[in-house]
Amino acid sequence: MDATSQRLVDRWPVLGGQLRDALVAEGEESLAAQMETLRVVARCGCGDDFCQSFYTAPKPDGAYGPGHRNVLLDPPWSGMLILDVVDGLIAYVEVLDRDPLD
Repeated sequence: MDATSQRLVDRWPVLGGQLRDALVAEGEESLAAQMETLRVVARCGCGDDFCQSFYTAPKPDGAYGPGHRNVLLDPPWSGMLILDVVDGLIAYVEVLDRDPLD
């Protein structure tokens, strides 16, 4: 199986747990429930050394549009963890300034 089509919790189990915990702490239980099935479909590709972000849905052609919201989470590291959520589904996970994904 291609590494970019694996479930998030299989590819990076520690990050998956951290993301689930951060979502529960933020009161986003419906998003936390997506962790078991959430798949990594593509890495960000920006080339910035501080970015380990990835798509969990196909990259949009332009802006996400209606039904999009950002969810800023409090990660257990000094960087940032921001989700793009479209129509209630996690579409992109922005992971900044974190040790290598695990």
